[in-house]
Amino acid sequence: MNPQTTQVDDLRLVALPTAVNCADMFVRFALTEWSLRQMQDEASGVACELVRAVVRASDTKVPGFITLRLRLHGDVLVIEVEDAASQPPVVPETLAGRKSGVMSLQGGGNLIWCEVGLPVGMNASAVPLPRRERRKPPQSAASAEPEPADVDDEFFERLLSKLNRPGEPPRDNGPHGLR
Repeated sequence: MNPQTTQVDDLRLVALPTAVNCADMFVRFALTEWSLRQMQDEASGVACELVRAVVRASDTKVPGFITLRLRLHGDVLVIEVEDAASQPPVVPETLAGRKSGVMSLQGGGNLIWCEVGLPVGMNASAVPLPRRERRKPPQSAASAEPEPADVDDEFFERLLSKLNRPGEPPRDNGPHGLR
């Protein structure tokens, strides 16, 4: 992670046309989590264009994996799509005028990227990122006592009695046919 990058999220996809819809959902979810809902439409549009460009450049007979990455960096959201293809994608004409580019990666593959400006007056360090509650580690099976279940014993008795009557046609006796 770049020292000026404050948040990164990524999603690995197969380079197929369906990846475009997945990219849209991923970007919208991530930006909601990052409290940047006002950027969803623009960022999603850029991400979909980048993913579409990578899918077009990939081998349709043997699609590889691509990684869609969102990075908060300085006063921009950097949207990147990385692939392992030998053919580099072309930056879509729809992104003309934006800071974007394509580069070959040292280990093979390509990275296509585009920057989307954060709302005026906001920088990456000011974005209120989600806080996650710490979870307790799971207890081992040997030491854990089973939690009491909120179970309706009569329901299970009716269910078991119905399951133990093979060959009898089911009757509609209530919302679940179990009375």
